Amino acid sequence: MNKTLAIVNQKGGVGKTTTAINLAASIALSGEKILIIDADPQGNSTSGLGISRDGIDNTLYEVLSGTCGISDASMKTSVEHLMLVPSSLGLLGAEIELVAREERERILASALAEVKNTYRYIFIDCPPSLGLLTLNALVAAESVIVPVQCEYYALEGLGLLTRTLRLVRGAFNPGLDIEGILLTMFDTRNSLSHQVSTEIKKHFGDKVYQTIIPRNVALGEAPSHGKPVMLYDIRSSGAQSYLALAKEILNENGVRQRA
Repeated sequence: MNKTLAIVNQKGGVGKTTTAINLAASIALSGEKILIIDADPQGNSTSGLGISRDGIDNTLYEVLSGTCGISDASMKTSVEHLMLVPSSLGLLGAEIELVAREERERILASALAEVKNTYRYIFIDCPPSLGLLTLNALVAAESVIVPVQCEYYALEGLGLLTRTLRLVRGAFNPGLDIEGILLTMFDTRNSLSHQVSTEIKKHFGDKVYQTIIPRNVALGEAPSHGKPVMLYDIRSSGAQSYLALAKEILNENGVRQRA
């Protein structure tokens, strides 16, 4: 079954882009056709895959503006079977431009219709805010993956996000669900990481992935080389964790309850 997943958290610095790049690359390495949509004006998924935004004619901005289709904006990456719709600085003004558009929250969903059956998974890397770009992602997606840093305010942020998802379900996308909650930046030496992990699992149960992403030097270094971590250092704990997460998602057969 093909699926569109938004990788979302209204808090920044929790590992959304790291997850988008490395999860997508891990699944693509299994032979599945994957598409990443970089919906963040910062463009970190684009640069993290070694693609310069200079000189690109068609990006997500052109897709949302209606001047090209998703297929026209999709480009190859260094990972076989992994395609990317890049970000551009134009996205900085896109939310203002979209306000006057009819059905403005459904523009991305409509654009994705042409490639829905082409890819096993479409991952949307969302910006760390709830504006029209994130709303378009949530309306286009069947479900969301929520990376959560193992830190003090994690549960508070999750509470805000689950309320947001309820609002989006009620107004625009009744089928929107939480695919899974991913614990990131876990430090085995830090008691707070263990406490936060325990609390999140207590509140969200089997929505929490068994795979936990550790703090890892290679995960931080790989983007500066324009590579997913498994192409940078496959032996690192970061690479092995994302490969394990990909396997967990591909093997997932259980039905999780909504937030």
